[in-house]
Amino acid sequence: MRNRDGKEHACSRRDFLSAVAAVPTFFSGLSVESAAAKGAVRIESPDGKIVFFLDANPTRLTYRVLRKSASVLEKSDAGIIIDGTDLGDRAEIKKVEPYNANEKYAWRGVHSIALNSFRGARINAIHGRSKTDFTVEVRVFNNGVAFRYIVPAKDDKPRTPDVATTFVLPAGSTAWFHDFTGHYEGVHVKKALADVRDGEWAASPMTAKLPNNDGYIAITEGALINYAGMGLRADGQNGFKGVLGHALPVSHPFELRYTKADIDRLAIPTTFIGTITTPWRVIMIGSDLNSLVNCDIINNVSPPPDTSLFPAGFATPWIRPGRAVWRYLDGGDSTFDGIKEFSRLAGDLGFEHNIVEGIWHRWTEDQMRELVDYSKQWNVGIWFWEHSKNLKTPDSRKVFFDQLNRVGVIGAKIDFFDHEAKEVIDQYQALLKDAAEHKIMLEFHGSNKPAGEMRTWPNEMSRESIRGMEYRSMSERATHDTTLPFTRFLAGHADYTPVHFGERRRETSWTHQIATAVVFTSSVMTYGAHPKSILDNPAADLIRSIPSTWDETRVLPPSEIGEMAVFARRKGTEWFLGVLNGSPSRTIRLPLSFLGRGTYDAMIVRDNIDDAAAERIENTTVAANRSLDIDIRPGGGFVGRFRPIGV
Repeated sequence: MRNRDGKEHACSRRDFLSAVAAVPTFFSGLSVESAAAKGAVRIESPDGKIVFFLDANPTRLTYRVLRKSASVLEKSDAGIIIDGTDLGDRAEIKKVEPYNANEKYAWRGVHSIALNSFRGARINAIHGRSKTDFTVEVRVFNNGVAFRYIVPAKDDKPRTPDVATTFVLPAGSTAWFHDFTGHYEGVHVKKALADVRDGEWAASPMTAKLPNNDGYIAITEGALINYAGMGLRADGQNGFKGVLGHALPVSHPFELRYTKADIDRLAIPTTFIGTITTPWRVIMIGSDLNSLVNCDIINNVSPPPDTSLFPAGFATPWIRPGRAVWRYLDGGDSTFDGIKEFSRLAGDLGFEHNIVEGIWHRWTEDQMRELVDYSKQWNVGIWFWEHSKNLKTPDSRKVFFDQLNRVGVIGAKIDFFDHEAKEVIDQYQALLKDAAEHKIMLEFHGSNKPAGEMRTWPNEMSRESIRGMEYRSMSERATHDTTLPFTRFLAGHADYTPVHFGERRRETSWTHQIATAVVFTSSVMTYGAHPKSILDNPAADLIRSIPSTWDETRVLPPSEIGEMAVFARRKGTEWFLGVLNGSPSRTIRLPLSFLGRGTYDAMIVRDNIDDAAAERIENTTVAANRSLDIDIRPGGGFVGRFRPIGV
């Protein structure tokens, strides 16, 4: 089973000249027109640490990115291909229009307030031979870079775009990525850049650790609207080229999703009439994993929500983050009465949702209402699963969402997309819009990675696009779990369906499983375990108190991709500490300096070193000047909850 932009403020000419100038030092202080005439543009981040260079040399348009004078991306190709013509070939820069922004807005996920602060420019260029005008729009943030291409309409003739942009990493980098086997449900592999072969596929986001301790980057996209998604393909020379969705490999059993005619159609490049605007190409940059995890660029470049549909944004009353039970992975009666029992157990847990698989198709609407009304007694909302193939037309979507409204169902889990052609991307947008008009929350399974959709559509509560607990025969799950927070989760929320105490957990411990609910991010967190097994777990009190959204997230040492994830997360005045361990056993000391003043009641769940299917629970009092010594078994974990005393 699986564009409107943010608020912008024009900057003064003096502000711009400090941010945008020609690449060589002697260009500094030249006017915008002179800088453009020299064919080079330099844009600094607000803090001056990240610099983006765009260079129209005699051969082609290129770009590169530095952080503190160290190379983040080497000279890479810029431009867009239109009807087979690479507009970056012998392009000239004609005009530079600066702008910037500095704002905060409400968010949902790793933190509750997002920061959108950048220096940007719209750089008008022209292709040397065809004389085609186009714009490279760039924004440089303190933690990364985003750029996109805009090609104005021409004679109302259909045109076909393709990707000319490449991303060349510094030699000596180490990358984590998976190919498109299973679409976006692959296992990330760690590779030295020198070992990446020509032709290898990489699904975004692709994360890399830079040489010489120069930090980390992740490459992905944002504001994926009215366009095909982008994957990456290696050139065997430290570079990756963008590839649009119609040309990406497919490997899922597509008979469940599409006919052969569908597959053939989706492989045809999309033509456009009118202006062509690409999604933003996003390079997230961090000195450490904490800055990478807290990066807001993907949602910053995505359009804010329509206030007519979401009058209070993320606080719009019918949008309800929370925890969900799900009768699929861990047994339970699939009858109507069995599903009612899951709602009762969800209520006992204090969980907010019950996600119902396709069994609901066998029920009458009276039964659906009965389930909804019964569940409301426990403050539990009902979600129904549906296949995407049944929701391709406006009429079919209206029939479906009207029915959900009639019976009182508040959410839908839409499954089986597994393609990133523009037609499929358009369907996501149509579903989100139609659902919003009906005040229905959505999550997507069999899906592509998120690309900022939740900013525009706060009713998107999660999407799969991850190899989660549904994969029973998962080897090295602990390594996988300690890789995901720094790879796939950088793109946004994911429905991993975590926390399972049976054999699906493989080599991971019970404590590791509980910690995934703290470390992984999903606005609706669907638990894989049978709710009774959660209620019977010695750590049930702690599990029931883990929220699904956070006000603050801090990634702590000794976190390392594929080895350990240590997350301190705050909701209100409470802090949670979640530790996921990879393969070897470890002993670590964790300072509690993230806690505020005063003392805290702490509930602590530790590994039982001798038994992965057991835990050790402690209740104690701690303060910020304390440290915790933690012994962790292979595939183990640690969870702590800290409540301030007297607050």
